[in-house]
Amino acid sequence: MQIFDRLEALVHAEDASAAAGEARSLLAEIDRRGSEMISAAVDDFLIDMLTLAFVAEAFGGGPLEAARRLAQKRLSKIKLLSVVLPA
Repeated sequence: MQIFDRLEALVHAEDASAAAGEARSLLAEIDRRGSEMISAAVDDFLIDMLTLAFVAEAFGGGPLEAARRLAQKRLSKIKLLSVVLPA
């Protein structure tokens, strides 16, 4: 579960672009041992992290916090699926 703690920290990282790159590496570990449903959830979360990086660069402020909340919810979905679905 340490991987999820690290991903959680990346959602709130100052440098969203670097965080998205690191998240991609961590997500590869989850995706490699997961089901098709987990793979889809990982893809959704990665898209959210890339969106977060874009929003941070383009807008910051309120939109950035909204993007972080969305990414956080997607990460929660991956956590739940990882526990519920067999690898």
